[in-house]
Amino acid sequence: MLSLRRGPVVEAREPSGSFQQLEVELDGERRPALADTALVGPAEVGDEVIVNVAARDLGLGSGGFDVVHVNLSRGLDGAGVAGAHVMKLNYTSLQHAVLTVEGDALTLPLAAAVGVFFLHGQLAPAAWAFQQAAPHARLGYVQTVGGALPGGLSDTVRELKSRGLIDGHLSAGQVYGGDGEAISTVGAIHHAGHDLGWDAALCGPGPGILGSGSRLGHGGMVALDTAHAALALGAPTLIVPRMSSGDDRARHRGLSHHAGTVLSLLLEPVVVALPEGWEEHGAGDERHDWRCAPADLEGYRASGLPATTMGRALDEDALFFAAALAGGLVLAGMIEAQ
Repeated sequence: MLSLRRGPVVEAREPSGSFQQLEVELDGERRPALADTALVGPAEVGDEVIVNVAARDLGLGSGGFDVVHVNLSRGLDGAGVAGAHVMKLNYTSLQHAVLTVEGDALTLPLAAAVGVFFLHGQLAPAAWAFQQAAPHARLGYVQTVGGALPGGLSDTVRELKSRGLIDGHLSAGQVYGGDGEAISTVGAIHHAGHDLGWDAALCGPGPGILGSGSRLGHGGMVALDTAHAALALGAPTLIVPRMSSGDDRARHRGLSHHAGTVLSLLLEPVVVALPEGWEEHGAGDERHDWRCAPADLEGYRASGLPATTMGRALDEDALFFAAALAGGLVLAGMIEAQ
């Protein structure tokens, strides 16, 4: 059963993007909560809300807050989107209809290059490095499942868009709330390259990755499906590997076991980015095209973009950022080579 509790809003900040930070009083305790205003509307002090407390009660790393399930005071008048009939979060109590981007045309091969990553923290350095190398190219972000489903949750995406580092944001599958809604990842990638004219797309999960500690039980494993979708469309396909020099867990040091597993399971070879100076950490799978590129760590640091991963700063995990930066450069080189 859902872990739901009911209480009044005792503090409400102005919404940031489609999310609003609240404090809700539950059994005499003031608890932080988030409201997805695109789904449940904005809240005001005194509103009676029902919140889902599961993640915070479990002490999950991404669950430091409760999530508003419904606003009983002012959230019962929603009318949905006119003309929309395709459901996301279907057959749940938060199902809602969206207008989708997929059309009837199928253009192959797709000219846009696709970079596939594993953790949301890779998005900013990869996008920054891409635009340093190809400032006039159009780059967008396809958010896949594996992490947060709400597309509006990421401050990183808002900052990248405001700086012009990404051209747009598509939400694929059960992810929702991007600039465009796709029923499938393959549909999102095709729309990006064929209809939107993106030169390249970075595809990967939103914040708050899922993980069980097992080799296959991790949200980043969606990279396997995303890479296969790109390959099926005939798009030049790059893996931006998850790598680490600072993770305490041996399975993630060097090339993460998730990235290594995806590379071993891929049905076709792809390009894989490696940062110069860290070549010994590559898996060396000879099926794939390993390409080294420099990683401008100091330039990225000076950019002011997010420079932490799972609580570790850039200096504490230089390889994580170097791999993402190399990925952006290699992706830019792939579009120039076409």
